[in-house]
Amino acid sequence: MATYLALFDDSSTTCRIEPSALTPVLQDIWADTVIDPTIRSEARGFTWSFQTSCGSAETYLHTDGTCLYIDAALTDAAQIACILRDCVPESIEVIFCDQGYNFDLVITPDTTPAELIGKADALP
Repeated sequence: MATYLALFDDSSTTCRIEPSALTPVLQDIWADTVIDPTIRSEARGFTWSFQTSCGSAETYLHTDGTCLYIDAALTDAAQIACILRDCVPESIEVIFCDQGYNFDLVITPDTTPAELIGKADALP
């Protein structure tokens, strides 16, 4: 498991993601999703935890509603990042990167998780 981020620039838009937009989608995919609305820090404004075929996963929404931190296998992180992309207007650029910012990939509205994984795996 590693930490990934899916985010968009909050200075270029007033768009913010609400937990209510992500919760039903995550619960549809992972029925055992545990929701924790406790604000633990600026970066951990709302948390979802669940088990996937790749192991445990946790994702948390930054309090400003523009970034998801995703602690999961790349397969699951790519799927979650594409879910965020689906919640954001097409005109807003959404980026997928790892915790160390070793790569950053633009997620277009038609990007699939498999394509995102392929791009990440192809990086040196």
